[in-house]
Amino acid sequence: QLQLAESGGGLVQAGDSPRLSCAASGATFSAYPIAWFRQAPGKDRDFVAVNSHNGGIADYAESVKGRFTISRDNSDDTVYLQMINLKPEDTAVYYCAASPISGIYYVSCKYSYWGQGTQVTVSS
Repeated sequence: QLQLAESGGGLVQAGDSPRLSCAASGATFSAYPIAWFRQAPGKDRDFVAVNSHNGGIADYAESVKGRFTISRDNSDDTVYLQMINLKPEDTAVYYCAASPISGIYYVSCKYSYWGQGTQVTVSS
């Protein structure tokens, strides 16, 4: 069974450019579309970015377009979320998720495998 583990979060300053990583294990990573979601305190878990199984297609939430970039290294079983120009409203727990069905999905119910999340706190 696919297992995911995020890393790279922490306390950052507004305008910083951290990179989150999501390491996969336990299954053939390259078969799964991977997405990033985030959840701020008291809010729903929201879609952030998605990457197709081979990395050929990527899409983003409007709120992060132009600031976040999703990429994956299937040889290393890792997906990344490069964030630039962070804002305080980007503060959330960030989760990576994998879908067992090939395609591009924007809703959390399409994803069966989840990491434990990594906290990103952006101070102004």
